[in-house]
Amino acid sequence: MIVEVGHYALILALALSLVQGTFPLIGAQLRYAPWIAMARPVAIVQFGFVAISFAALTHAYVVSDFSVLNVAMNSHSAKPLLYKVSGVWGNHEGSLLLWVLILTLFGATVAAFGGNLPPELRARVLSVQALIGTGFLLFMLLTSNPFERLVPAPTDGQGLNPLLQDPGLAFHPPFLYLGYVGFSMAFSFALAALVEGRVDAAWARWVRPWTLAAWCFLTVGIALGSWWAYYELGWGGFWFWDPVENASFMPWLAGTALLHTAIVVEKRDALKSWTILLAILTFSLSLLGTFLVRSGVLTSVHAFATDPSRGVFILAFLVLVVGGSLTLFAIRAPCLTGGGLFAPVSREGALVLNNLLLTTACATVLLGTLYPLFLDALTGEKVSVGPPYFHATFVPLMVPAVVAAGIGPLLAWKRGDLAGALSRLRLALVFALAVPLATLMFAAKAPMLAVLGTALGTWLVAASIGEFAERVRLFGASPRETWRRAKHLPRAVYGMTIAHAGAGVVILGIVVSVTWETERLQVVQAGESVPVGGYEFTFRGVEDVRGPNYDAVRGIFNVTRDGDLVTVMTPETRIYDTSPQTTTEAAIHPTLTSDLYAVIGDPDGSGGWAARLYHKPLVNWIWLGAILVAAGGIVSLTDRRHRVGAPRRKAGRAGSGTARAARA
Repeated sequence: MIVEVGHYALILALALSLVQGTFPLIGAQLRYAPWIAMARPVAIVQFGFVAISFAALTHAYVVSDFSVLNVAMNSHSAKPLLYKVSGVWGNHEGSLLLWVLILTLFGATVAAFGGNLPPELRARVLSVQALIGTGFLLFMLLTSNPFERLVPAPTDGQGLNPLLQDPGLAFHPPFLYLGYVGFSMAFSFALAALVEGRVDAAWARWVRPWTLAAWCFLTVGIALGSWWAYYELGWGGFWFWDPVENASFMPWLAGTALLHTAIVVEKRDALKSWTILLAILTFSLSLLGTFLVRSGVLTSVHAFATDPSRGVFILAFLVLVVGGSLTLFAIRAPCLTGGGLFAPVSREGALVLNNLLLTTACATVLLGTLYPLFLDALTGEKVSVGPPYFHATFVPLMVPAVVAAGIGPLLAWKRGDLAGALSRLRLALVFALAVPLATLMFAAKAPMLAVLGTALGTWLVAASIGEFAERVRLFGASPRETWRRAKHLPRAVYGMTIAHAGAGVVILGIVVSVTWETERLQVVQAGESVPVGGYEFTFRGVEDVRGPNYDAVRGIFNVTRDGDLVTVMTPETRIYDTSPQTTTEAAIHPTLTSDLYAVIGDPDGSGGWAARLYHKPLVNWIWLGAILVAAGGIVSLTDRRHRVGAPRRKAGRAGSGTARAARA
């Protein structure tokens, strides 16, 4: 019965979505207050029905109701509770339901807490959000019903993909979807502005918190996915430029550009059309990622294997949303006139350069991701675009972007002083030169590109701290004055400093770990020692262990340095009860400066075991930096200017229309 309630709740949510997507939109055009006011309660009730539906599916997983086809295909009674719950979104149908849940959650949040928005704008935003939801609800109910019954019900299920039975994959998809779907709010605000024909500082202030929240969630989601690939897949890497990895990275790049350009709209009333276009493209790239992982055109550990007919539906929806929004943009963008002239050397100029580099980098990733698919569809030829292409195209674009990120915050609006900014960053320049020089002196096999990478990472960290020091006049004023300035700085400034410094830490982690890692792949016998990066890995043998729903072979390595025991590492190879698939569980010993990494493989038939052993300097800085980047975004999000004191709209056509609707 609970399953049927969940199914009916989805149908009711679809009906409400149609109401929310039409009447408030028409009411905003006609300035008819009752229909405008309808948007808020309908959005909240619609979220309630989707939440009921999601709770019903979760209940079916928790109690192992195998009469539901989705549960029978993706769960098993012997699974731990965490993976029963995460199995809800570890499949195509359930992940779509999670997508719609988050979509309606954002809409309900705007309805509940968007009281400072003009009623007409809020109605249009919620209507666009509902129309997006209508497409996904139709897709679910027509082709991907998560509540489809299975008669007769099996005694047990097939189980979740063993690769997904991991804490990292339990939390990675929700954060990723919060980012993907969160950008729908920027998209809805953009289309509402196009319909209204007005983009101003108030609009930019309203849209920035939603964009920033989505960007933070997506940052965490990408970092969790990278971390999971590092420790779960057993290959020792953290990023392979897999097409599905790229599908999440592209909206992150576009969203980063959108965040920066929205600042220019708010502060200088410039770049309006470009900001609207970025909002459209960012969410369009999120939809593209949805198509890639659900269409069956990709084979990836991240992708859902689904039939092509579903892919056709998503492709049609993608074309409708992207094509329709770009058509509206082409018609209405000329109305978005902006002022705020500025010189090339200014903070606006630095942000424009940032945008150009980020969007170009995004385009290179898009080309490398889609080219093999287009070539296969047109000619049947199979090609692979791998890391060499992305390293040759993406990395050079990031070099000037990193340099500009360190200088831009010190430039004045409208017209800046480049020489003055560099003078104030002279200490950062010293650090950026000293670290690579030390690297050349003390590091073995230091390629020049790696030296440049350490210089860039150091520069961004030092420049971020230096810019903050300039703001509070550290060592240039009395401690009392410095403290006073620090207390009165907006939280967005703290967030920017943390995020930029975190990006520098990520760069240092990537460059150092990739360049100076030590890797040993060999067959080891019991008692044999292998030197790796100044450590000795001594293989003690293997033992059989039993997990909650798997059997495992566990290797045991004593790790010593200079004769002293550092740690005991126990990597495993697992075989799950419900799947013949073998998974590896790497053993990782993290320190502040490096990771020790061990993987046990297959026996050689004569008492030896294949082993993969690594010493990875600074690799954990990659995720430490990602945490700092996301933390910077969260700190910025707490800036009170996002909650109160939003600039009021000047009287005008759109504003007066809003007022008349409110009075009606």
